[in-house]
Amino acid sequence: MNKPKSRMRIVCCLATLGNLFCALHCAQAANAPDYPSKPIRFISPNAPGGSTTALARLFGQKFTESWGQQVVVDNRPGGNGFIGGDTLARAAPDGYTLMLISPTHIVTPLLIPAPYDAIKNFSAVATVSSTEFVLVLHPAVQANTLQDLIALAKARPGQLNYASAGSGSPTNLVAELFNLMTSVKMQHIPYKGGGPALIDVIGGQVQLAFQIPISAIPHIRGARLKAIAVSGETRLPALPQVPTFTEGGLPGYNVTSWYGIIAPASTRKPVIDKLAAAVAAYQALPEFKDRLLNQGMDALVAGPQQFTELMKTDTAKYAKVIKASNIKAD
Repeated sequence: MNKPKSRMRIVCCLATLGNLFCALHCAQAANAPDYPSKPIRFISPNAPGGSTTALARLFGQKFTESWGQQVVVDNRPGGNGFIGGDTLARAAPDGYTLMLISPTHIVTPLLIPAPYDAIKNFSAVATVSSTEFVLVLHPAVQANTLQDLIALAKARPGQLNYASAGSGSPTNLVAELFNLMTSVKMQHIPYKGGGPALIDVIGGQVQLAFQIPISAIPHIRGARLKAIAVSGETRLPALPQVPTFTEGGLPGYNVTSWYGIIAPASTRKPVIDKLAAAVAAYQALPEFKDRLLNQGMDALVAGPQQFTELMKTDTAKYAKVIKASNIKAD
């Protein structure tokens, strides 16, 4: 007669123990005391020499200094960024594999079927910086101002080539926006990342490019590239001699890009929160802000939820630009 009651008591005890264990586990996880306890791999989905690699190294160095664990930057170029993205998507969701991305991560899947969902198959960590674009030419190009270039492009339709980090990359989209706004036609030469694109502009194989300042500034200062305009509302502190597009006679051309860190989907929230907090702490350091400014960038503070919303908004925005410009995958 007492057996059902005994069984009920056992079930209740087990449930209580289970809840206790769960609460204990969650409390331990919330502090993430064991993270990080081994080296972290930081993927850059582009070739060495580009802005994503430079930022991955910068933040990797900060993570190492803070936590004492080595951060290895792993360049995974090619496949329109899908090689790096797929590597991250398949990685264990433990916080030991991260990736530094630009809007290319969300734009390329709008052009080519991707092996993953650019938002759902990843966990947003935080944005790290925003940046304008600088229009750079090989020194041999007969144009010293924005109006010179527009006149040259109109006189030689289809004969000027611009390099980009790949079809659908921010440097491709902003160049096509320039084509639309000025009614010129420049030929697109896509590369596997901003680094190789920049090398060929410096070498004269391609006449020009819309580049991220962090990559172009050393070459501008070394006179290997000629900068004629920057895309922000004001001049860059790192390039005070270079006018804005508005100053150059193209008002309304104010475009920026962003960079951020993502992890595999289902990465534990305490780990994501710890990473996001570390990023925010680095962004608040005066010397870190100065370092970004010297490379033509600004800190962009947005946590996991805000970063996710930013990616969703920009996906819709870039889809409209792609349609209007009839951008196709190469």
